[in-house]
Amino acid sequence: MTFRIGQGTDIHRLVEGRKLILGGVEIPWEKGLLGHSDADVVCHALSNALLGAIGEGDIGQHFPDSDPRYKGATSTTLLQVVMALVKARGYRVGNADLTILAEKPKLAPYKEEMRRNLAAVLEVEPTAVNIKATTGEKMGFVGREEGMMAEAVVLLEKQ
Repeated sequence: MTFRIGQGTDIHRLVEGRKLILGGVEIPWEKGLLGHSDADVVCHALSNALLGAIGEGDIGQHFPDSDPRYKGATSTTLLQVVMALVKARGYRVGNADLTILAEKPKLAPYKEEMRRNLAAVLEVEPTAVNIKATTGEKMGFVGREEGMMAEAVVLLEKQ
């Protein structure tokens, strides 16, 4: 069996007046992530990992912020487009492991819903998706609550 591994990272600035969407889940909080789309760093990092695994660049190439079609786009929809590319190359997701770096809010109550959302898009069982969250321990842009970051690693298997 042929395997491919991909790694992805995404960062967005936190601002007032935006919804906070992570892993396709709207999380009630006073700030949200700034971006051309809904700025879901979790879906963006996962999309980048998938694109990397199949050698297809990154989401900036596929969904540029200069293209008005993606203004306000739902990142789970963009992830579905990326998954179509993965499947067209003859691969399926073996598993995905994600880490969210956010000082606040606490994400534990939302991780299971994120996991289910992502598993549905990736067409895998929820146990094939792992989501972890950590803080910046008050250091750096994450610790100062200036932004959030997500990292993802995926394993693809040839179908």
